[in-house]
Amino acid sequence: MKQNWRPGTMIYPLPAIMVSCGSTPEEWNVFTASWVGTICSDPAMCYVSIRPERHSYDIVKRNMEFTLNLTTVELARATDWCGVRSGRDYNKFEEMNLTPCKGVKVSAPYIEQAPISIECRVKEIIHLGTHDMFIADVLNVIADDRFIDPETGAFDMKRAGLLVYAHGGYYTMGELIGTFGWTVKKKK
Repeated sequence: MKQNWRPGTMIYPLPAIMVSCGSTPEEWNVFTASWVGTICSDPAMCYVSIRPERHSYDIVKRNMEFTLNLTTVELARATDWCGVRSGRDYNKFEEMNLTPCKGVKVSAPYIEQAPISIECRVKEIIHLGTHDMFIADVLNVIADDRFIDPETGAFDMKRAGLLVYAHGGYYTMGELIGTFGWTVKKKK
C-alpha cells in the first residue's frame, strides 16, 4: 500500500554544497545549500536557489557570480555550521578555518579545502516562492590534484569522500554499483 503526502521536497540525496560569494575579501562569504544542481551539459549550466532573507542573497544578486564548492566528510562540520550561521554575524571563513582563494574566472572566491570548485556567472534569476533560483553558466571547474586518477585523468569521487544531504541529514556516498550504460554494455 502507498500513502499520499502533501507536496514537499523529497528528491534526495542532493549535494551538500558550500557556496562562496562576494567580489572583495571584505565581502566574501560562504553559505551552505542543497537546492543546487546541473541544468544543462552543453553549455554547462547550473543553479542555486537562495532565500531572499539570507545574507548572501544580496551579495550574489549584486555581483551575479558565485562558486559552488563540493564538500567532503572532512568538511562536514564546516558545511553544517556555514548553513546555520549568518555571514552578517560571523566571518565564516575564519570561524571554520576555511581558506578563501581568489577566483580564476569570477570575483567570488573558492574554498581551498574543497575537492571541486565550480565558478559560475548568473544569467537569470527566477522568483519562485520561498527561494529564488539563480541560473548560471559554468565558467571554470577547479579540481584538486589529490583526487585525480593519474592514469585516466578522471576525478575519483569515492576517494574524495563527497558529502550528500538527505532529508535533514548528511551522508557519505555509497558503493558504486555500475557505471552509465552498464545495463546495455556489450560483453567482451
